[in-house]
Amino acid sequence: MIGIELEKAIELILYNISFCLKTEKLPIHKCNGRILAEDIISTIDVPPFNRSPLDGYALISHDTLGASKNTPVKLKVVDEIFAGSYSTHKLKQGEAIRIMTGAPMPEGSDCVIRQEDTDFGEDFVQIYRKMSPNENYSFSGEDIKKDSLVVKNGEHIRYTHQAVIATIGKDSVYVRSKPKIAVIVTGDELCEIGKPLTYGKIYDSNLYLISSRLLEFGIEPAFSTYVPDDANIITDIISKIIDDVDMIITSGGVSVGKKDIIHEVIPMLGAKRIFWKLNLKPGSPAIFSIYNEKPILSLSGNPFAAITTFELLARPILAKLCHDPSLLPETTVGVMESDFNKKSNKRRFIRAIYKNGKVTIPSSEKLYLNSSGLISSMMDCNCLVDIKPGNMGLSIGDTVDVIII
Repeated sequence: MIGIELEKAIELILYNISFCLKTEKLPIHKCNGRILAEDIISTIDVPPFNRSPLDGYALISHDTLGASKNTPVKLKVVDEIFAGSYSTHKLKQGEAIRIMTGAPMPEGSDCVIRQEDTDFGEDFVQIYRKMSPNENYSFSGEDIKKDSLVVKNGEHIRYTHQAVIATIGKDSVYVRSKPKIAVIVTGDELCEIGKPLTYGKIYDSNLYLISSRLLEFGIEPAFSTYVPDDANIITDIISKIIDDVDMIITSGGVSVGKKDIIHEVIPMLGAKRIFWKLNLKPGSPAIFSIYNEKPILSLSGNPFAAITTFELLARPILAKLCHDPSLLPETTVGVMESDFNKKSNKRRFIRAIYKNGKVTIPSSEKLYLNSSGLISSMMDCNCLVDIKPGNMGLSIGDTVDVIII
């Protein structure tokens, strides 16, 4: 298909790719941000024993009848328990045991009085208030019951999940594997950073633009390189790596010039082209192909065009491969705080800043800064404004659709 709407392109992409069903087992301290691939069932009660929630004295509530500051009850202190230890003494009427937060409740006790309601006695303690059964008493399993479902398969693991998994004694879990993504940037004009820049050459930025964006999503590229505009070289590279990756992203070579060699690469690979060209700017010549059941997303070589179509097309792919809806672009609406006096026959996406429902275009006074070949004006931006086709420009106060990036 040639020249399609963005929504149709996303529909075709999602239809032609499958979930990545691979899983891996990771220690819990390394699984933050990952997607859980199993149900976590507790094999223990939490807490695993009845325990004291505070520092004080374990005792029998009946012994405190009538106790007050003016008429204290005097009990014999027969033992002391710290967290991590326990008492073998069975509490009898008229006795108390000094106990610290988290320590197991001694047999025979049914409450804990906080030490502030006593005289802090060592051999004998004076009790200044009446206690009720089970007061200040943490029961075994009151946090988590044995055999209960603790964390569901598919949960996005955060620090709280890690803490809960740790508290049931589980040191590792199965998570969804991250997809292996290859990034290939093409262009005879590209010069490797760190090398002298000769006339007619430019330093490559797209390799870092795309790879770094993947890293922000928690995906470390499995392979990345830049190559000259040679269809044979690119075909050879893709053929060699395809079995070891889940997706390939290319940049450059997608338009209609003599050096736009991705059009040659696709038939040379025997890949199936799903679509070419989107009815939008920038990045309209994007190509999506399938090779060995793996997606190849080919983006424009212009930096802003590349990152725009990455946000629009690559993120839905990543969300499906990762089983992670949080990777989908977030959409909202905003009110313009600056003008954008540029007509557009096609649907256009422009860089902007979104804050508290307001949208500002930092380059509104210098429209050339919205060129798809420029990237510096993107640094402070955090959104794309979706401008409908046939638009005569935007004015202060207009309501616009916004994609948060």
